[in-house]
Amino acid sequence: MARILYKYLDIKGAKGMIGNQNLQFTNASQLNDPFDCHPRLMDYSAVPDDDKSDWVPKEWWQKKRENDALNRRNETWLCSLSKVCDSILMWCHYCYNHKGVCIGLDIDKVMASVPPMFGSLYLEPFVIDVQYQDIIERPDAYQAKEGLYLYQWRTKAKEWEYEQEVRLVMPKPSPEFAAFTKDQADHPKEMWDGREIRHYMPLEGECFESIYFGVHIDPAERDKIIQYAHTKLNPQIKLYQMRVDENAFRLKPEIL
Repeated sequence: MARILYKYLDIKGAKGMIGNQNLQFTNASQLNDPFDCHPRLMDYSAVPDDDKSDWVPKEWWQKKRENDALNRRNETWLCSLSKVCDSILMWCHYCYNHKGVCIGLDIDKVMASVPPMFGSLYLEPFVIDVQYQDIIERPDAYQAKEGLYLYQWRTKAKEWEYEQEVRLVMPKPSPEFAAFTKDQADHPKEMWDGREIRHYMPLEGECFESIYFGVHIDPAERDKIIQYAHTKLNPQIKLYQMRVDENAFRLKPEIL
């Protein structure tokens, strides 16, 4: 059975993703949560004996490990998806007050369409289910059974749990797939921080499994997307209009 993950977008972002048939990856340091992939999520103070010596102090090794984690964050790009398509908060926060769309992606087909050179180090992105927790005491970085990278990439505060996020994580994506957003291109700066640049992974049309239209979407914009999706994207794509459930605080999709 296909695993479908969802991308919530305003109408401008949705038209860009559908029209260009790609998936945007953003640097881990540029996300809306400043704690995302933060290097201090873990405790690096318990330096192992193997890393100690008479001429290199413990503090130097601790600082080095923390700096490695910072570099790892700055060199990682990711794409945030969700396990659900009917989150009221997600529709409000990411779809411009229910005026945008939610795109369903067949994740197996997405991974099958990753170009050979998208990553400089790895062949394809990691697919990671985010884990939400309160950090009462930071875990020992040197005792992390699943590895430092995974913990840093997957951990978020419990306040974000409603998003049910799944991440596609790409360390050091190839510069070949880097590009400015339209807003960046329209407002050039003299100097750019490389972390501000997005990377775009091309998708085959069959990756687009479904499109859900927001309760308050402009009907004219909806009709344009429907026409394009059926003729140029994926003739088998499923289309839904989100409606307000009059008997509960929830959204329900109505097939078109």
